[in-house]
Amino acid sequence: MTTIMERGQFPHVLLIEDNNGDAVLIKLAFKKALLPSKITVAGTGEIGLAMLRGLGEYANVRQPDIILLDLNLPQMHGLTFLNHVKNDPKTALIPVIILSSSSAENEVMASYAGHASGFVTKPISLDDYDEVVASIGSYWFKLVQTPTTPDTVADAQVMRTGTLG
Repeated sequence: MTTIMERGQFPHVLLIEDNNGDAVLIKLAFKKALLPSKITVAGTGEIGLAMLRGLGEYANVRQPDIILLDLNLPQMHGLTFLNHVKNDPKTALIPVIILSSSSAENEVMASYAGHASGFVTKPISLDDYDEVVASIGSYWFKLVQTPTTPDTVADAQVMRTGTLG
């Protein structure tokens, strides 16, 4: 296991965000924080799942190192997307950080119950976006050890349950 930055390639962030303005602010904040990364934006949960599963035009999209997920999305709610990710052995160990304009207790609780790795309320100002993104990048890219291969998902399942499947 290594940190994302130790892997020798740009961290890949999958941003599930339907508000183009917020997506632009987040991308700018990554640049300002000097966090070299590849950010792929999906405007809906359905597109995000297609990317994760490599379907159709997304067949060659690299699996993300982390997912930043808005909750209030058109069509598929963010918690439904989170459920799909965490119940698929191929994506279950990808850290999912909720980045929502809501800070309602029930949404925070539901996010953690759905195995979100963190919950951050979207900032209001550009400077606050910079601070939030710098903190996320510093923690998830430089500090935290994460699994590096799909095999680690099966290994983790065996360790947790004693069986595979």
